[in-house]
Amino acid sequence: MLKNEYIAIGRRKSAVARVRLRPGTGKIIVNKRPLEEYFGRETSQMIVRQPLELIKFGNAYDIIVTVQGGGPTGQAGAVRHGLSRVLTLVNPESRPVLKSAGFLTRDPRRVERKKYGLRGARRAFQFSKR
Repeated sequence: MLKNEYIAIGRRKSAVARVRLRPGTGKIIVNKRPLEEYFGRETSQMIVRQPLELIKFGNAYDIIVTVQGGGPTGQAGAVRHGLSRVLTLVNPESRPVLKSAGFLTRDPRRVERKKYGLRGARRAFQFSKR
């Protein structure tokens, strides 16, 4: 590990993000691609940037992310979780702000499994009385 390099892991649904912070110019790179190219949707980009905007983090560090598993929304949430964790390592005073926003808590919600005799997790087949 380099000096002044911080590493943290974030998770959401089945996505896992490994986030690295290195001294640099403020670039955000996800899986060797720029953030705007990797996450095409504006909402996913906004989710990733939320912790940075909340604590008004400058452009002193480059953010390098490796994310795998899940879909785009889960991956964006995993990156936000990992980024929030790594920001608390860099600046421990930002922890209460990130915690109150809920960015340090791992979202425990997962897809509920389908049950036998039903169409989905809870949806039953249509019932006809006559």
